[in-house]
Order: sequence, then C-alpha cells, then structure tokens
Amino acid sequence: MSTGPVDLRGVIVATALPYKENAKAPAGLEVDYDKYAEHCDWLISNGCRGVGPNGSLGEYSSLTDAERRKVVQVAVEAVAGRGVVVAGVHGPGWHQAKHWAELAAEDGADGVLALPPTMYRASHAQVVEHYTKIDEVGLPIMIYNNPIDTKVDLVPSLVAEIAQLPNVSAIKEFSGDVRRLFEIREQCDIDVVAGADDVLFELMADGAVGWFAGFPNVFPAESVEIYDHMVAGRFLEARELYRQLVAVFRWDSRTEFVQAIKLSMDLVGRYGGPCRPPRGPLTPEHTAQVTADTERAVAALKTYRAVAV
Repeated sequence: MSTGPVDLRGVIVATALPYKENAKAPAGLEVDYDKYAEHCDWLISNGCRGVGPNGSLGEYSSLTDAERRKVVQVAVEAVAGRGVVVAGVHGPGWHQAKHWAELAAEDGADGVLALPPTMYRASHAQVVEHYTKIDEVGLPIMIYNNPIDTKVDLVPSLVAEIAQLPNVSAIKEFSGDVRRLFEIREQCDIDVVAGADDVLFELMADGAVGWFAGFPNVFPAESVEIYDHMVAGRFLEARELYRQLVAVFRWDSRTEFVQAIKLSMDLVGRYGGPCRPPRGPLTPEHTAQVTADTERAVAALKTYRAVAV
C-alpha cells in the first residue's frame, strides 16, 4: 500500500560497517553487529536525522544475503524510532532491488535508497521500469544518481519522469555537477539531497534540502552543525565550519572512500577497521594523506571551537 512521498531530509549517514576477525567468515571477517548497533546509536545521539545501512559505504555488495538483511534489522532496532532508517536496496535488476525493498519494509525501514540497475548500462525505459517495480513496495524512495559507478546517468529529464512515481521522495545527487540542482527543480518537484560530502555547501546554497553523507561517520555533530547553519541561512557560519573539514570530505568522492572513512574513524577514536574484498588496504601514500587530512581537520576544529567560545 502506497504511503506517498515522505520527508527524507536532514543528515542521513551512509553507515560504515565494522567487522571482526573470524576465520570461518567471508574473507576472514565477520560483521560485528554489536559495534554496528553502537555506531548507529552514536550517530543519532549526535543529532543525525537517520542512518543508511547497506549503501556503498556499508559494503553491501560484499555481504551475504543473511548479513545484508540483518544489518537493516540491527539499524532499525538501534535507532528505535528516534530517526529514520533508509536502507540501500541496490541490485543488478529490479527483481533483486524490489526483493530488498520488500525485506526492508518487513524489517521496519522508513525508506529505501536505490541506484538504477547496477552492472548494466540500462536504457531510460529500463531505468523507469526498475524504479516502478521498487515503487510497488510502498516505502518512500530516494533515488540515487551515481553515474561514476553505475554508468547510468539520471539526467534531469529522466529524474522528472521517475519523480512521477507516487513514493519517490528525493534524489541523492552524486554526479558532482552542482548545476544539476536548478535543472532538476525546473523540471519536477523533488527533494534534492547532497550525495557527495565535498559539494555539500554548494548544493545546499542552491537549495538542496538533505545530505546523505559519508564523513558524519567521523564528525557527526560538526556535520549536523553545518547542515543546520545552511538550513537557517547562516551561510558565513556554515562556510567557516565547512572550510575546516572540506579537505578530508574530498575523500568521499574518491575510489578509496570506504577505506578512507574507516581510517578516519580509527584516527578519531571510533572503530572503522578493515574492509572486505574487493577493497584492500590503502596504499602507504593514501594512508599518510588521509591521516594528515584528518589530523588537520581535528586540529582546525579545536581552534575553531576555542575561538567560538
């Protein structure tokens, strides 16, 4: 039964997924559900609107089917109604994506994040069919434009067509082209959500109303503060805080974003840990750069806080 479009605005964190060593688990790494539950609780306690399990940052494609479902269940239980859970339902075909959406609905998710067909350069008609089938489940949908990974570009005219579906609420825009926002809004009434951390300021200045984010896994309170400043029109305050973080935020748009964010978590005292294949460890050069960018951000935030007081 259709619920109609629902507000998926605010800072929703694409959650990183912790593992612990277990020789019998895939690649010797077992999902640490207790750490994951604690992390979801910590993000909500720091002011984030919600969490997004099973995104690319959550390494959904490296999980077994049982793990992928349980991650959503753990997130729902940990959030416990204090925010929203927007589950990734990405799949090569609509039959897989719809299946994951049905399970997300059964398990209490508030909405779904959905890429177009993965692993296949679908036509516009096939993309519309993909979302039409997911829409039948009835959960609010945030469509996800990531042409870098999927090779399918949800151009504004295609977004406008998809936006006619009754449960489509928002688009996570990850093309990196901030000019897209105005063209999308000219063609349809859909919430545009910043999908890359290092264009957050620019997209929100142009009217984005949400942030499906990566680095709030590391800096949740500061990220929420930037978002709140932007919503309130305090652009100078937002820009000054954003300036302290944007260098490390740039890693969210790089191939190694999962490893980088997990390393950054480790550096600030959160547990990031290793990744499953195909993601291997960062190179020494990347490790050094992520470390330098994170440490610089932490130091800058301390100075910023001291001056603000």
